[in-house]
Amino acid sequence: MTTPGRFFCADAARERGDALAGTAPYGSVWVLVEYHGSWPANGFDGLDLEPDAKARVYAAAQALRARILLIRRHGRRRTADAPRRWAVLHGHRDGSHRQHWGTWSRDEDLTGIVDALAAPGALGLPPVLLVCAHGVHDTCCAVRGRPVGRALAERWPELVWECTHVGGDRFAANVLVAPDGVYYGNLDADTARTTVQAHLDDRIHAAHLRGYTDLAPAQQAAVSAVLHRDGPAGRHAYAVDRTLRDRDPEEGDRWFIRVTGLAPGLSAYDVEVRSHRSAPLRLTCNGRFRSTALTYEVTALHPV
Repeated sequence: MTTPGRFFCADAARERGDALAGTAPYGSVWVLVEYHGSWPANGFDGLDLEPDAKARVYAAAQALRARILLIRRHGRRRTADAPRRWAVLHGHRDGSHRQHWGTWSRDEDLTGIVDALAAPGALGLPPVLLVCAHGVHDTCCAVRGRPVGRALAERWPELVWECTHVGGDRFAANVLVAPDGVYYGNLDADTARTTVQAHLDDRIHAAHLRGYTDLAPAQQAAVSAVLHRDGPAGRHAYAVDRTLRDRDPEEGDRWFIRVTGLAPGLSAYDVEVRSHRSAPLRLTCNGRFRSTALTYEVTALHPV
C-alpha cells in the first residue's frame, strides 16, 4: 500500500502502537459542503467563494463550534447538472440527532447554512458516513482513505461521502459517523465494512473506536475501556456520570470517571485514566517538525 523508504505517518503510528482511544475531536455540529474541484489544504477556508457569503457561513459555524467539511462522492462521481448539496448535522446526547440538507448553485446559496444552523432540522434520517480522503492535507488520508471510501460506497452509496481533514492523520483511514458523533480509525476496506455495519446496527465495537465527540478525551478512553471489557453496545448505552481530575504536572494528570450502563444488563464502572505526553514524534506525513502527542491510559477499572 505504501512506498518503501518514504515516511507515512499511519505506518509509523501502527509500528509505535499509538493508542486510538481518546483521540476524537470535540464537536456536535457539522457543516458539509459538496465541492467537486480540488480541495485546498485548509479545506473550506481556502475556497475562492463570494467573500460575504463565505464570511457569513464561517461566522455562524464558529459561533456553534461547528466544523465545516468539504465533501464529494467517492471517485468524484456526480450527476450531470445536479446542484451541489450542503448539510447541517446536529448531534444530541439523548440520541435525537437532526439533519438539514440543501443545495447550492451559486456561492450566495450557501447562506442557507446560516439559517439551518439555527433551525432544528429533521429527525430520523440515517447517519452520514464521512471518510477522510484529503490527500493534499496528508498523504495517508488519500492512500488509506480512498480504498475505504470505495469499499463503503459500494455497500452504502447514499450514505458515504469522502471529506476533508477530520483530525488524527496518523490513524488513517478515518471514518466519522455524523451526527452520531463517533470516530473510527486504523481502518482498511474489510474492517471498515464490518465496523460500519455494526455501527448501523447500533453495536459500537471498541477495536477501531477513537471516541465519541461529545466527550472529553479521558472520558472517551474510559468508555472505550468499558466496551473492551463488556463487549459492544449502543451509541447511547453508557453515560459518563462523574469526572474528577487530579492535576499532576510531573507524572501526568489523572481522572476518576464513573461510566454507567443505561440499558438492561449493563453495569457501572469506576475508571481511572492517566494522561501521558509522548516524546516528540512525526505525527503527520507533511509535518516539518516533530510534535508531542497526549495519550490516555486506563490504569484501573472497577465494577460499582
